[in-house]
Amino acid sequence: MFVIRLPNGNLMVPESAIGDGGRIIGDAYVEIGPDDADYERLAEHALTEDEARSRRLRWQEEDEELHRQFLAYRAQRENSWPDSGARDGHDPA
Repeated sequence: MFVIRLPNGNLMVPESAIGDGGRIIGDAYVEIGPDDADYERLAEHALTEDEARSRRLRWQEEDEELHRQFLAYRAQRENSWPDSGARDGHDPA
């Protein structure tokens, strides 16, 4: 999740809701303005909505390429096993 700078200058900041036992039960964004104590620190790395969208799309595309590489690697490895059934530890008979 990113800190997003809105057109009005406010920031959308990720915030997690913590349940009993410290378990995260949800993530959401809260809007803060320049009067918030953390505004300056968070604004340093804030992205515009377009930049955040672009970054998510780029990651999805790169993930897809990595996934294709993994599938090719896995297929290569599976094809290199002898056809004896020993791969799963069971006798093929």
